[in-house]
Amino acid sequence: MANKKKLAAMLAVIFALNLAFIFVAQTRAEAATYRRGSTGSVVKQIQTKLKQWGYLTGTVDGVFGSKTEAAVKAFQKKNGLTADGAAGPATLSKMGIASSSGGAATAYSGDVNLLARLISAEARGEPYRGQVAVGAVVLNRVKHPSFPNTMSGVIYQKNAFTCVDDGQFNQPVADSAYQAAREAINGSDPSGGAIYYFNPATATSAWIWSRPLLLVIGKHRFCM
Repeated sequence: MANKKKLAAMLAVIFALNLAFIFVAQTRAEAATYRRGSTGSVVKQIQTKLKQWGYLTGTVDGVFGSKTEAAVKAFQKKNGLTADGAAGPATLSKMGIASSSGGAATAYSGDVNLLARLISAEARGEPYRGQVAVGAVVLNRVKHPSFPNTMSGVIYQKNAFTCVDDGQFNQPVADSAYQAAREAINGSDPSGGAIYYFNPATATSAWIWSRPLLLVIGKHRFCM
């Protein structure tokens, strides 16, 4: 009889623990989704990115209202996501924002790493201002209608950057490239709004030479 009581008690404890784990998992999943009525710094991150990409015309105020919801839906439709207007894990990931295990979201460091790798491969040895400018060109393309609207899409676009094709993209990253990537992501643009750049000593395309020149930094010509 005593053994049966112990067994029943153990089963009750296991059942209670399972319920607790399910509750925590559900709570975390819900906390990682931002929808109309949500507020805070993560909502500001969402709004900032949507505004940069042209989806949001309203104010970046950290309040998830009807305009933010409509902008999220437009972003989701453009990127093949379920257009429900709620920024869940899939939408946040596509935006470059990652959810932590506790449900809070932070700016995705992967964007910095990806851009730094590109800058290092394309502009290693260039003046620091030129490295920031190369990063700015990538970000300018993200916002431009003629290019993919994500950083990874721009960088991995076919024939966009020679370093991706020739393996230099996978080489060790220079420390200055990380700093330049952060500066570019934070809005610095020494390129003057350029969407192309090239080294005249190695460029063989007549088309790239035809692009309107904006300025020269180091060995790179930045153009539209």
